[in-house]
Amino acid sequence: MQNTMICPFCQQPKGNPRCGFCHNETQKPSPDGKDISHPSLHDIDIHHTSALTEPQQYAPLIQWFQHKHIQVKVNQKALDTTGFFDEVAMKLGEHYAILHEVTDKITHIQKKGYLNVKLILSKKSQQEIQSITAFCQKLYDYSFVAKYYYQKKEKIVHLLLQTATVIVNFFNGEWMEWFVFMKLLEFCQERRLEYSCLRNFLITFPNGDSHEVDVFFLLKGQIPLFIECKSGEFRQDIDKYATLRKRLQIEKTHFLLCTVGLTQKQSQGLTSMYDLTFVNEQNFLGHVEQLL
Repeated sequence: MQNTMICPFCQQPKGNPRCGFCHNETQKPSPDGKDISHPSLHDIDIHHTSALTEPQQYAPLIQWFQHKHIQVKVNQKALDTTGFFDEVAMKLGEHYAILHEVTDKITHIQKKGYLNVKLILSKKSQQEIQSITAFCQKLYDYSFVAKYYYQKKEKIVHLLLQTATVIVNFFNGEWMEWFVFMKLLEFCQERRLEYSCLRNFLITFPNGDSHEVDVFFLLKGQIPLFIECKSGEFRQDIDKYATLRKRLQIEKTHFLLCTVGLTQKQSQGLTSMYDLTFVNEQNFLGHVEQLL
């Protein structure tokens, strides 16, 4: 009896014309041997696109895991940049030294179950006040907070928080995933690198063990890049990720624990101590560039 290959996306026999992945996978290559089925991602607006949700985009990455007999459950919403999560994350990540006080206060109030946030800026410099109030205005414009009011004379910011789960999760650390993801997309686009990517997805090993993966890129069709993003405590997870790295058979230099606020000295020291590569939000792209 002939074995039928099942597509991991549409769950139908491969070649289904309604499935962009398995239909294109069965097409013959062009005469010069180049794959003509995968659309170019070099010229898309990475900050406002659903192109990354297309199965053809992440197909090489799926195949990379399949070769290791690992199943992948894709989260397409995590690849759609038509919302405003990426814009806010980029602003926060690039100006974290100033803006972290805003998000720290928001998460603190969220965990207490309250909705009202008050930020006293009287001891801040004029430039810091401008940065913080502009960020808070952006949070309001994009509906990340329900209300925003600035008492200019007293230099006090008032915020009324959103209770939507996606917003709560964003401030609780998902912003860091968005930031790393978008910076890597920028990096690849600027250098016109071939890439395949996924964010916030689930992998399952043959024995049933499952792990959530924050960010994963396959560069130049063959260079795996695993990034776990941490905006808070990370020390209790070091052994877990060191074990996962070995199971995935990824080189230490390609398996990154990106922790916001980690100093250069801490990054170097922890990388020397453990079977992982420690980076922060400022130096991780420099490390990635060395891998190419």
